[in-house]
Amino acid sequence: MSTSTRSAPPSGTRHPLAKTRHGPARPTARRGWGRALRRDWQLYSLAVLPLLFFLVFRYLPMIGNVIAFRRFEPGGSILGEQWVGLRYVRMFLTDPTFWQVFRNTLWLGGLTLVFCFPIPIILALLLNEVRRRSLKQLVQSISYLPHFLSMVIVAGITLQMLATDGPVNHALTWFGHEPVRFIQEPGWFRTIYVGSEIWQTAGWGTILYLAALTTIDEDLYEAARIDGASRWRQIWHVTLPGIRPTMITLLILNIGTFMAVGFEKVLLLYNPLTYPTADVVSTYLYRTGVESNSFSYAAAIGLFEAVIGLVLITSANLLSRRSVGTSLW
Repeated sequence: MSTSTRSAPPSGTRHPLAKTRHGPARPTARRGWGRALRRDWQLYSLAVLPLLFFLVFRYLPMIGNVIAFRRFEPGGSILGEQWVGLRYVRMFLTDPTFWQVFRNTLWLGGLTLVFCFPIPIILALLLNEVRRRSLKQLVQSISYLPHFLSMVIVAGITLQMLATDGPVNHALTWFGHEPVRFIQEPGWFRTIYVGSEIWQTAGWGTILYLAALTTIDEDLYEAARIDGASRWRQIWHVTLPGIRPTMITLLILNIGTFMAVGFEKVLLLYNPLTYPTADVVSTYLYRTGVESNSFSYAAAIGLFEAVIGLVLITSANLLSRRSVGTSLW
C-alpha cells in the first residue's frame, strides 16, 4: 500500500495561499474593492447623498472654526480679518456668565442621561412581557406618537399644560393648592425639560431595544426555566445580557451628545426669568453669535464644546471596550 507524498515548495518561494507579514498585497485588496463596487454599485449609490450631506453640512463648515482665532467682522473676509490667537478663548474662560451656562448644561445633560436613557429599556422590557398583541400594539402606538410631533408643538403643549390657568394648575386648585408659576420659576425648569424629554423620546427609544430582544435565542429562556429561574431572574441573566451591546452603543452615543442639550426645546421653553437654570451653552451661543454679532467669540465657545464632546465619546468608547468588550470602534 503506497502513500502519496506532497513535495515541499522550493526554498525561497512562498505558498500561493500564504499571507505576507503585513497582510494580503494591496493590489489584491484594490481588485476586491473594485469587484465589489462593480457588483453592488446600486447599493453603494445609495450612500452618495448621505455622504454629500455630511460633507457639505458637517465637514466643510469645520473650516469656519478658524474664526475662533481670528477677528471676524460681518461683511469682511469669511475666514476673519486679523489673527488674534487665543484672545477669545481667554475671554470666555474668564466670563462668569459662560461658567453659569456651562453648569446649567452639565445639569440638564446629566439629568437627561440619568432619566431618559434607562426608561426606554424599562418600557421595552415591560412591553416584551405583554402577551396580548392588541394591548401591546396600543401601548406602542401611544408611546411612539410624541416623537412625530414637531418640537414647536411639544413646547406649545408643555407651556399650555403648565400655564397659570392651565390644566395642571386647575388640578392643584381643585385639591386646595395655590397655582404655581411653573414657566416663570427657575427651580421648575429642569423638571419641566426632563419630563417633556421623557414623554417625547421614551416610546421611540424602545424600538431599538424591542428589535434587539427578538434576536435573543428562546432556548436560553427554556434552559433558565428548567433551572428554576423566575421571570425576574430570566430578565436579569438572559434578557439584559442579550441587549447589552445595543445598550452600550446607545449609551456611548448619548454621552457623545452630552453637551449638546436640545437647543430648540430650551429656546422655546425658557424666558429671561428662568435664565439662571435654563440658559445652556447652545442658547448662549445663539444670543452671543446671532443676536449680538460676536461670531468669533461664539465660535471659540462652540469649538470648546465640540472638544469636550469628542473627549467624552472617546473616553466612553475606550472605557466600554476595556470593561465589557463592546464599543463603537
